[in-house]
Amino acid sequence: MKILIIEDESINANRLKRLLEELEPDCKILEIIDTVQGAVKWLNANEMPDLITMDIRLADGISFSIFEAVKITCPIIFTTAYDEYAVRAFKVNSIDYIMKPIEKNELEQALTKFKSVAKVQHNTEDIAGILKRFLNKTSFRVRFLVTYRDGYKSVDVADIDFVYSEFKTSHLFLKNGTTIPIPQTMEELEDELDPDVFFRANRQFFIRAESIKAIANYFNAKLKIQLKSDPEREVIISREKAPFFKQWMDR
Repeated sequence: MKILIIEDESINANRLKRLLEELEPDCKILEIIDTVQGAVKWLNANEMPDLITMDIRLADGISFSIFEAVKITCPIIFTTAYDEYAVRAFKVNSIDYIMKPIEKNELEQALTKFKSVAKVQHNTEDIAGILKRFLNKTSFRVRFLVTYRDGYKSVDVADIDFVYSEFKTSHLFLKNGTTIPIPQTMEELEDELDPDVFFRANRQFFIRAESIKAIANYFNAKLKIQLKSDPEREVIISREKAPFFKQWMDR
């Protein structure tokens, strides 16, 4: 079993490595990586491991950014001190979500889940398909029910141009130019919107490729996005997130 560890705290990484080697003496720890960018670079340069253990908050950002840059087809065991990412974790290839400090029996149970997934793999079926059935993967949102006059109306996600947050309220900016406030937070929307369609540019914006008019270099290696339907609105992508945005666009 070939395992990649993505963890930015050396004490936790070394403990996890020791536990894995105790539980699976024949396993091979391929690498211990502590950053999002390092993980992307490694995954692009090497064959996919059999299993990845992944912390969520890394030295240079949130590990979910890795999935925006690289197609990961192997199972993931998330290891974290934060419980608020559990729903989002199971929308990718997660088979377990272990809270730190990691206990040996919990890791053993996660490895048992991994083996049950691998056992049912057929030659004609890739691991992503198995995981989808195994986890009963949640669908992304396709519409919003919003208040309208004295009642409600349905807004299709396909009709949304971009999403923005202003004064702590999220808004849908529709392709027809209208704006609708919604109760969901930007963090909740990050779990509900399809990341293949919407890219979270920063804390205030989700954008889609069709909503972009121009992409310009900005100071300190950032990017500045001009929107077709609202060109005066400024959307800045950080230096850390810029590489992932470029890869999201270039596919």
